[in-house]
Amino acid sequence: MYARGMELPEGKKCAAFITVNLSAEFFWLSLDKKAADMPKTLSLGQYGMSHGLPRILDLFDEFKIKATFFVPGKTAEVYPEAVKEIADRGHEIACHGYEYENLSLFSYEEQRKRIEKAVEAIEKACGRKPEGFRAPMGDLMLETLNIARKYGMKYSSDLFDDDRPYFMSVNEDGDEILQIPMQWANFDFPYFAFNCRPAFPFGQGRVANYSNVLSNWKDEFTGHYNHNLCYTMQLDTQTIGSPGRSALVKEFFEYMTAHENVWFVTGNDLYDFCQKENRRR
Repeated sequence: MYARGMELPEGKKCAAFITVNLSAEFFWLSLDKKAADMPKTLSLGQYGMSHGLPRILDLFDEFKIKATFFVPGKTAEVYPEAVKEIADRGHEIACHGYEYENLSLFSYEEQRKRIEKAVEAIEKACGRKPEGFRAPMGDLMLETLNIARKYGMKYSSDLFDDDRPYFMSVNEDGDEILQIPMQWANFDFPYFAFNCRPAFPFGQGRVANYSNVLSNWKDEFTGHYNHNLCYTMQLDTQTIGSPGRSALVKEFFEYMTAHENVWFVTGNDLYDFCQKENRRR
């Protein structure tokens, strides 16, 4: 059924959920464990932590945007100071698996162990357990969300079936998690990520034209704004953190903030609001 606009706080035109996936070098290791011996490949993810992260944090400060960072447990273990700084600067830390693994390939018990390790690593790094979840490698099973909920996750951002957040059941008992849907068009990684070995994209080709990407983002945001929906953006510091691409994001943030009554939210902001609206019904 065609989606009507979502419920919003009084006076707001749309929600803007700005997220960052902090996959670092673990994205490449998830494609090929041999990448551990490929310094060129690892340097792509390391650049995202050393250069991309400071740039995107400064942009968030400039535009007074509080973002949600989806962090693998291994990123929290290897870069604890960076994860703590993100939290100290007022952003939300959510869970992105343990070592950027495809959780749908594992048994229930193995998924549980990995999510538990991720939660522990994130809490150790920033002093707070994550309350949101996004599956690494873009794949999961319903039981994955059930496990995430058991470990305190209130929301996930994984599916593509709506333009508004909604509560979904994750088990036969009817326990629910807030789903915050997304779109590939609003994710920088498919446009800009490139490596020869392991190959990504697998058929090679891309990096996308920057002006075309900016135009896509503007068109999608405008549509969400005009229809009172929730615009979900995904960034990865290793692909968006170069000087030219961070300038691209700056121009997009200028475009977004030029619109009146945009509600910039974290995952917990959306969860709290949607819970309140549910209780009113």
